[in-house]
Parts: sequence; structure tokens; C-alpha cells
Amino acid sequence: MSLAVLVSGTGSILDAMVAAGLPVALVVSDRPCPAIGLAADHDIEAVVVRRDSFGDDFDRDAYTVRLTDLLVDRGVSLVAMAGFGTILGQPVYDRFAGQILNTHPALLPAFPGWHAVRDALAHGVTVTGCTVHLATLEVDAGPILAQGTVEVRPDDDEASLHERIKAVERRLYVDTIRSVLVGEASVAAPPVPAGASEGAST
Repeated sequence: MSLAVLVSGTGSILDAMVAAGLPVALVVSDRPCPAIGLAADHDIEAVVVRRDSFGDDFDRDAYTVRLTDLLVDRGVSLVAMAGFGTILGQPVYDRFAGQILNTHPALLPAFPGWHAVRDALAHGVTVTGCTVHLATLEVDAGPILAQGTVEVRPDDDEASLHERIKAVERRLYVDTIRSVLVGEASVAAPPVPAGASEGAST
């Protein structure tokens, strides 16, 4: 399977994937970011499919078609989101149904959305963690593939808790992707209906 990784930030998850020997064939970002440079350092093809707007006029489906066309052109069969900052529209899920993975810093279905670590602290939970799941049009609602737990310490703030979650997340995501690549885990899932909600968007 040809693996593409979608990024928008520093590339810490991408770095963990490469260090673990996952066969990353393509890195795609929605904006210039350090992860693109990291990909270049590892001689991995990196492409910026730049967003033309971050406002209300953003054409999500048109952007999604551009990105999907690139993935198809490169022969990608499995997609791993790794801190990708743009919610994609229906076209990518039509083409790659059940073949897009994502990771989230909470034990879904608890605390979906962009502020999962902050929300977990605000609710006073004593255990949180991370979830690897199939990405669907409805944000953070796809089938769960794996979860890892992290204890919340009394002196934790958002930054300290998130750092410990990231350490577990990097291992869990790499292990789950590897299982998918060798056929030990199935990611097949039906396409999400076109009328499904996107949830929060950026």
C-alpha cells in the first residue's frame, strides 16, 4: 500500500512514522510548515496544496478535489492525517472510503473537536488519552481502531498533559498504521452519506 501523510505543523508524528520505518511515499500540506522540510530531509516527496482562503469564502469541496486528485495521481492507497488543519469535504471520502486514518488527543467519543485536552481538564477527568480512528466527513466520529490511556496528574496544565498524550499517540498511531499496512487490521468502512455533518471546521 502506498502511504500518504497529511500535515500542517511541525511534523512530530510524521517524524515518528519515518523513524519507525513506515513506507511514507508522499507528504501533503495545506500550508507551508516545518513538516514539509522534514519530509525533504528524508527524501520524501512533499507537496503543498495551498488553501486560497481561511475565511467564509473557502470552497471546501473544490479544495478537497484538488488534494484528492493529487493523491490519486500519486497512486496513494492509504492516507494518514497527522495534524492536518483543514477539514476535507465529501470527494475525498468518496474516493478513499475507509482508507483515511486520523488520530485525536482524547478517548473518543469523549471530547471531540479542536480543544480536546483543554476540555478533558475542564471536566476534571482523571484519565484521558488518544484515539486512532477512521476519518469520516463527520469530524471525530469515525470507527475507532485503537486507543491509549494517559493519567491526568493533579499539577497538569494543558501543555504538560498534551505532551504526555503526544508520546502515547505517536507510538499508537505508528503501530496501528503498521497493522493496517501488513493486513492485520481492517479499515474497510462504507462511505459516509453526503448529508452527514462536518462538525467544527477550519
